[in-house]
Amino acid sequence: MSRAPTAAFRPAAAALLAALVCTVPPTAPATAGDPWSERELGERLDIEALDLSRPDHRDALIARGEHLFSAKFTTLDGAGRPMATQAIVPTKRKRPVADAFQRMAGPDANACASCHMDPVPGGAGPFTANAFVTEGFESADFDSLDPQFSNERGTNHVFGSGLIELLAREMTADLQAQRRAALNEARRTGEPVRADLATKGVSFGRLTALPDGMVDLTGLDGVDTDLVLRPFSQKGVMTSLRQFTVNAMNHHHGMQADERFGARWTGEADFDEDGVAGELTDADITALVIWQATRPPPGRRTGLAPDWQAMAERGETLFAETGCASCHIPALPLDSAVFADPSPYDMAGTLRAGERDVLSLDISAGLARDAQGRLLVPLFGDLKRHRIADERRDTLGNELLSQRFVDRDVFQTAELWGVASTAPYGHRGDLTTLDEAIRAHAGAATESRARYEALEDNEREAIIAFLKTLVIAP
Repeated sequence: MSRAPTAAFRPAAAALLAALVCTVPPTAPATAGDPWSERELGERLDIEALDLSRPDHRDALIARGEHLFSAKFTTLDGAGRPMATQAIVPTKRKRPVADAFQRMAGPDANACASCHMDPVPGGAGPFTANAFVTEGFESADFDSLDPQFSNERGTNHVFGSGLIELLAREMTADLQAQRRAALNEARRTGEPVRADLATKGVSFGRLTALPDGMVDLTGLDGVDTDLVLRPFSQKGVMTSLRQFTVNAMNHHHGMQADERFGARWTGEADFDEDGVAGELTDADITALVIWQATRPPPGRRTGLAPDWQAMAERGETLFAETGCASCHIPALPLDSAVFADPSPYDMAGTLRAGERDVLSLDISAGLARDAQGRLLVPLFGDLKRHRIADERRDTLGNELLSQRFVDRDVFQTAELWGVASTAPYGHRGDLTTLDEAIRAHAGAATESRARYEALEDNEREAIIAFLKTLVIAP
């Protein structure tokens, strides 16, 4: 699997990058290539010159993505958006923003790694790195901490995210195929056909296909009505790493991607009117996507002391027995680990397959296989939304604003791989221990939480000992 550039091949990657860049007109007296330049973007990568079947080209693309993820963007790069809002649909402001950067709806960071940084770039963030997430209404012209308009969220890590997206693509294809089969059967028989929807061992409710082509979707559970799994963000509302990246770059940095904010969609080369056109090219977004997609999956802590090893083994058994593993499924099977960008499920405003040659690379290294030969992704999740709060315990449903029309107390199951490296916990990062996070579960998780609380103290400690083995490798 492709990996982050190491000291051993960074010089080689840097040399290849120099050969694959294309010239960018300078926006300051210093050119992009000058070592004293205050432009962080530097020379642009020529995506058309890349051949990802070549390891050196693959490593060069990943090195570019790593640079962009850690770069502290400046106004010379286009940081800030004086006449554009945080909305995911390009939206003009009525008047220039008073402050270029703020801790409200952004821009709120200079670099991706400002928040995704613990224990390494691409990791999670502490409470001080929380972001304020709005619905992104296209007609909105405000930035506010008011809980009516903004939800405070902790920073998730991106390790293993390429595998997460591939799982979501395969599960989406399965569910949509089941819908098509039900419709075909209803048309053939002239009778309604009920289909129970399930993929990779995860149930998503049911639908009823009618002979006239209509579909009753009232029985769906944990997925959108188009049956597309959107595995990113804590609410499960972002379809792909590409969509997530384009959104985040505008929201958090005021860096606009051409594929959404450029002349093709907006009719303007400098939509946010900050004096910089072409802030992020298709190649820039691709490099960021591929860097995130090739972050290795979190693993297990090794070299444990005998007492910890014994506690962790007992804790893993109890984790399953209490029902925690019914949603935090230890591993889901994946048929193919070839990551292709753009995604086949992206929508308008994000570069789509057919608009550019698809770049593909295998990210399967290190994964075990099941008896059917499928790759096992050890995510401890199910890529499904669940109601996780109720009137008695609303800690995990403490938001007032729904996001993308998902109820405020409904969240996607958090993947637990790497959980020992990502404290604090909860959607807001306001729970300091794993025990607190488990006890906060309610709604659909009420029975599992009750079983956990009914355990003896040493049994609960065993579950924590197990969870503390799930780490992001340094």
